[in-house]
Amino acid sequence: MLEKVKDIYDKYTALTERLSDPKVLADMEEWTRLSKERAEIEEVAQKYSACLAAEREMEGAFSEAEKETGEMKELLLEEGYACKEKLAALNEELRLLLLPKDKRDERGCTLELRAGAGGEEAALFAAVLYRMYRGYCESHRLKWEIVDLNETELGGIKEAIVNISGKGAYGRLKYESGVHRVQRVPETESQGRIHTSTATVAVLPEAEDVEVEIDEKDIRVDLYRSSGAGGQKVNKTETAIRLTHFPTGIVVTCQDERSQLKNKEKAYRVLKARLYDYYRSRQDNAEAQNRKSLVGTGDRSERIRTYNFPQTRITDHRIGLSLHNMESFLAGDMDEMIDALARADREAQLAGQRE
Repeated sequence: MLEKVKDIYDKYTALTERLSDPKVLADMEEWTRLSKERAEIEEVAQKYSACLAAEREMEGAFSEAEKETGEMKELLLEEGYACKEKLAALNEELRLLLLPKDKRDERGCTLELRAGAGGEEAALFAAVLYRMYRGYCESHRLKWEIVDLNETELGGIKEAIVNISGKGAYGRLKYESGVHRVQRVPETESQGRIHTSTATVAVLPEAEDVEVEIDEKDIRVDLYRSSGAGGQKVNKTETAIRLTHFPTGIVVTCQDERSQLKNKEKAYRVLKARLYDYYRSRQDNAEAQNRKSLVGTGDRSERIRTYNFPQTRITDHRIGLSLHNMESFLAGDMDEMIDALARADREAQLAGQRE
């Protein structure tokens, strides 16, 4: 590992020197390329630099301790052991940084949200999750683009499909795939009894054009009129689109836009994401059976989190983390949970490498 890190550090140093070269400074395209290359390895290089500094401090403290006696020797030994602990922690962080990154993490994604068991209460809970994810995207400057939204008359959501654009959108939201459970007293409950309902979330990485090829002969395109909650017509012309992919049976609808062309573009983006997920999941099946991550499989049939309203508690069952900031969490303040899931995932990968 140290040899690999040293090579990265040497490369970072060389790139830093090149970026100060007048010839490179005069060539904006070359300067941008080198800056991007350096940024990709900057965190590893800086962590390695911190390791070297901690190692020097540790060796210096132990070396000086050999020359001293009494209280001064004890102080220097204490300092040396503190540096040793710091070095061990830095080395562990460095190992995590060297884990192979999923190239899909930097992409946008498609988020699919569906009400599960619980009738109207499940649809109302799905609407709560919908607002939570929208709030999270707004706070992180991720673009939120509705593809399809099927609402109930009471303000719930039966199904919602959203395209989310922005760097790192998939890498942050991928841990949300699975079954979300809520425990609360529904507004429609007159006797104050706590009910349990569920909603299902699926987060699919945006597919690159080179990764998914769609043969138009395999697709049927149907046009129909958009409709709102309760069947109310919201558009008198046939602008809504339904795509049916015959080989897989995947069906995508989009009726958010008044423009038929825009609806078709959005629907195709979702279809590509679903096809990418479909073929990728079949390919990864064998690997998934051999690797059990702390954050679960990401399968939409797996219960991942419970929202307990009476106790104002959100518990993620994959890592056993409970938070008590229900109001801010449902407003989109999800970073603490997502960071913990990402950290657990990296630690699980690291543990897998050691086995």
